[in-house]
Amino acid sequence: MALGQLVNGQWTSQRQQDDEQGRFLRPPTRFRHWITQDGKQGFTPEAGRYHLYVSYACPWAHRTLIMRALKGLEQAISLSVVDPYMGEDGWFFSQAPGCLPDTVNGTVYVRDLYLKVDPQMTGRVTVPILWDKQQQTIVNNESREIIRMLDQGFFPDDGDRNFCPPELHERIDQTIDAIYQPINNGVYRAGFATTQRAYEEAVDELFAALDDWELVLQEQDYLCGDRLTEADICLFTTLIRFDAVYYGHFKCNRRHIWDYPQLWAYVKRIYHHPGIKDTCNFEHIKAHYYRSHEGINPTGIVPVGPELPLSI
Repeated sequence: MALGQLVNGQWTSQRQQDDEQGRFLRPPTRFRHWITQDGKQGFTPEAGRYHLYVSYACPWAHRTLIMRALKGLEQAISLSVVDPYMGEDGWFFSQAPGCLPDTVNGTVYVRDLYLKVDPQMTGRVTVPILWDKQQQTIVNNESREIIRMLDQGFFPDDGDRNFCPPELHERIDQTIDAIYQPINNGVYRAGFATTQRAYEEAVDELFAALDDWELVLQEQDYLCGDRLTEADICLFTTLIRFDAVYYGHFKCNRRHIWDYPQLWAYVKRIYHHPGIKDTCNFEHIKAHYYRSHEGINPTGIVPVGPELPLSI
């Protein structure tokens, strides 16, 4: 399966994304600036200055939507939402239900945002994007760093709404590191594998990690203890998609998440946390995966189910 990218400022729908053993490769993100109270990198926390480009379907972008809601930044940081379908031209804006146009730059294709910053850019065109309206540039397109900025950059001493408190900072970072490769990226490593060996390697690591966290959650409500943190947001956006798309579409079908008593209770606990449920759009999630990945689902048929048992 090929995904588009920019090469010297020109769009191509082809991109090499696996190694010689058929393992899925995820290139690093490029824009890594930070919003800080002291503005050392030229970006200070100001209401109305920043804009967030997201997809409801994308788990990485979903992280930023959740943090924006948890921190009460909906009025301070404006929003654009791409169409759930990603075809030969990559992410784009449309009038489809749930989508929001680019009211800042007026673009149709997300790639044009990257080209506005670097007309000769080579690299992937991804969401989320945190955009600075003042400097007309991309601040950051790495989801993990964006949620940290939204959490700490605007309201650093936010009491119960601090999702990376100082005493847990190191543990949260270690946990995010621990879940990334086997779980967050693991579902993609399984779904986009091009050899049986690479697929089974990814699935084995994925379910070994899920088994481990099931045991952890027998002793505590959240990954890092008794409170919701950034680490939970990073895991939740993968788990909430698991039974709807990864189980079938990416062949991660050894077990459902709802087959794990602790993990499923954990998903429901976070889903019903104030502000989070409204960031979950299952229509966009299923439409994106089942329609966009023609190499996996050539008919483009979107399943009507499953009905997720998310009620408490």
